Amino acid sequence: MLLLDSSDQNLRAAGSAIAQGKIVAIPTETVYGLGADAFNAQAVAKIFAAKNRPTFDPLIVHVASASALDTVVRLVPPKARILVEALWPGPLTLVMPKREAIPDIVTAGLDTVGVRCPSHPVARKIIEYSGTAVAAPSANPFGYISPTTAMHVAKQLGDRVDMIIDGGPCAVGVESTVIDMTHEIPIVLRPGGMPLERIQELIGELAFPEKELKVFASPGQLKSHYAPHADLLLFEEGALARIDPASVPAHAAAIAFDTSMAEQLREATCFDMIYVLSPKGNILEAAANLFAVMRTADEAGFSTLYAERVPDAGLGRAINDRLYRASKKS
Repeated sequence: MLLLDSSDQNLRAAGSAIAQGKIVAIPTETVYGLGADAFNAQAVAKIFAAKNRPTFDPLIVHVASASALDTVVRLVPPKARILVEALWPGPLTLVMPKREAIPDIVTAGLDTVGVRCPSHPVARKIIEYSGTAVAAPSANPFGYISPTTAMHVAKQLGDRVDMIIDGGPCAVGVESTVIDMTHEIPIVLRPGGMPLERIQELIGELAFPEKELKVFASPGQLKSHYAPHADLLLFEEGALARIDPASVPAHAAAIAFDTSMAEQLREATCFDMIYVLSPKGNILEAAANLFAVMRTADEAGFSTLYAERVPDAGLGRAINDRLYRASKKS
């Protein structure tokens, strides 16, 4: 871990590190964020590993300027454009339809993505120097208090982070306000650093969820963020190799953790296709590929998908949680 001041040389180094697939703690006006290239699924998976985050909740994507918004989202509703022009940079996250280039691990399989442009000049410089958009949740272990100084990050994450840039204490100190702009009346998913009154002055009425949400569509709000159209049947680790071929229906596919498991399943000769999360059994690669594999299998039109739990440690817990959420339950 490198704890560095905010000299231009260090900001360039931080941007370069993000572009190389590393994770960097960066200051924003709200809290310190743990940033990775938003277009690099394996880099984003490192965020979940570093935070020991138990599920693949959606992450907020940060851009250096409003002009970069169109690289992340495919549609900017008129009301969202009004808010962008008036309130960015600032502590306001807008949820909009994502571009295909944004990996599913960033959005937990949702077709929307939360985006904001931070007002902290250090954050914007790092993002600019990275040459990409940056996915960044708060830079703290899951369940801990969000960090508002570089030392908070160093104490909580230590060597789990490649670099920490010290930009001083956060001026706002609470997370951004999150508004879902995909509805005719935008929905407030999280109150935060941008006052709701200011937003209402600009676009009028806001709606609120019928009940309080513990997670959001920037963190995801549904028990199943991405359930495939096919029935996904989830088994305990090692169980699929012993499955009775006669019990497997037609047009079924399997999701294997690694090549070894895939070979065992091929010997069963009861699956039309076997998808592999990580040929060498690398849990980071498996996490990065999970949503893409599920989507590919689903789009292939299989009636049933079979999967089994991966080793339940580190990111394996997140993979197992995601598989469980997507599975058919009795």
